[in-house]
Amino acid sequence: MNADFDALTARLAEHDDLRSAAALLRWDQATYMPEGGSAARGRQLATLEKLAHDRLTDPELARLVDRVTPAAEREGDGSFAARLVRVARRDIERAARVPAAFVSAFATHRAELYDRWVRARPANDFASVAPLLARTVEMSREYAGFFAPYAHVADPLIDLMDPDLKVTQLRALFDGLRAELVPLVDAITRAAPADASCLHQTFPEADQLAFASAMATRFGYDWSRGRQDRTAHPFMTKFSLGDVRITTRVRPNDLAQALFCTLHEAGHALYEQHIDRRYEATLLAEGTSSGVHESQSRLWENLVGRSLPFWKGQYPTLQAAFPAQLGGVPLDTFYRAINRVQRSLIRTDADEVTYGLHVIMRFDFELELLEGKLAAADLAEAWRERARTDLGVVPGTDADGCLQDVHWYDGFVGGAFQSYALGNLMGAQFFAAALRAHPSIPREIEAGHFDTLRTWLADNVYVHGRARTPDELMLSATGAPLSTAPFMDYLRTKYGALYGL
Repeated sequence: MNADFDALTARLAEHDDLRSAAALLRWDQATYMPEGGSAARGRQLATLEKLAHDRLTDPELARLVDRVTPAAEREGDGSFAARLVRVARRDIERAARVPAAFVSAFATHRAELYDRWVRARPANDFASVAPLLARTVEMSREYAGFFAPYAHVADPLIDLMDPDLKVTQLRALFDGLRAELVPLVDAITRAAPADASCLHQTFPEADQLAFASAMATRFGYDWSRGRQDRTAHPFMTKFSLGDVRITTRVRPNDLAQALFCTLHEAGHALYEQHIDRRYEATLLAEGTSSGVHESQSRLWENLVGRSLPFWKGQYPTLQAAFPAQLGGVPLDTFYRAINRVQRSLIRTDADEVTYGLHVIMRFDFELELLEGKLAAADLAEAWRERARTDLGVVPGTDADGCLQDVHWYDGFVGGAFQSYALGNLMGAQFFAAALRAHPSIPREIEAGHFDTLRTWLADNVYVHGRARTPDELMLSATGAPLSTAPFMDYLRTKYGALYGL
């Protein structure tokens, strides 16, 4: 098996290098690329995506997988070889269904639409992107068609991001979650709102970035294998296990933006930086699903970064960084401000309680667009009506409505949003399991020590990469399948105390 296995891993490394090169070009497009480079960037990405697809669908690669499978299985289901063969077979079989011409065409379209969106959102110009969005919907349906038959047209797209999940499962999960969130939101928003004015003073941008970066360092982000840059819509990207980058945005009059964007993306990066280094340049060297990945960004941003123990320890440091703005603001006022619950327009600014309603609304829109019940040209009006009924607010502009999220303007429609709600649920369940194993974690967080939590997450979640499926990971780490209960228990406990419920 050794020679064949070495040949398999070498070919997979070539595929990984091409994907990483494409990711590098997308990172550059979102951070430093001049506007005039958009057309050429689309061609470059199309070339790289096609080459990566060709490597993965090369018949010799499939033959190598077949040849090493018997020996890999003899090593046991949990072995590196068996896990790699399982993931490689899945990815090869999926890729083989998709024509190379489609891969190239979609990469070109995606780059063009992203560039148009970057300019359309600040201009509040949905009309300029609506035709391209309609094309994305068509291409998303076309992609799903390569995997027919299916129960729902969104199923193949969801499977790309959260393997083995189906629309029927997510609808049931989200219906139950929404039924619990709506009365909680109603109860909290009837109470007196928290005063968040302390967050909306003038905060020098360099000082904001310095404090946020220091907190990411405390969490364990390894700057020798990463960096941070600014972008319109923050994200984490990985080019190798030794190069995991984060981005953020800064607003001079909103202290929460750079801070919590950085903590969020650092959570993603901690996952990638702690994957077993033996998996480098293989299909195992990435998060096992978008939902699990999002669980880590939400965990570090919210369950740690918005917690009272964290700020009991770190608030004096923040006050020292901004003495004129926060020197006279009590901890309780600041803590309530960063956890203010309100009906809001922007998903990425939403609090922990209302956030799920934002996500479920977008998930429903994806299904309606793919089913043909909603035309892309009608999305703006549908968004305003749904925001009114679900969120209790109506966007005055499309920039605050259907243009606010980059996802449909930089990828497929379908499979883009369910991961965010799953991440909240998974993050709470992982955190509860970590607390059961180590009840001292809140005290350690207050003291500014995060090693115990990070090590538990690394051992139980991060190190495995794609070697374990999301379901396997949830069961092994928490002892139970995914449930809404830990998340809702967390919300009711935290916000019940904050709002006297």
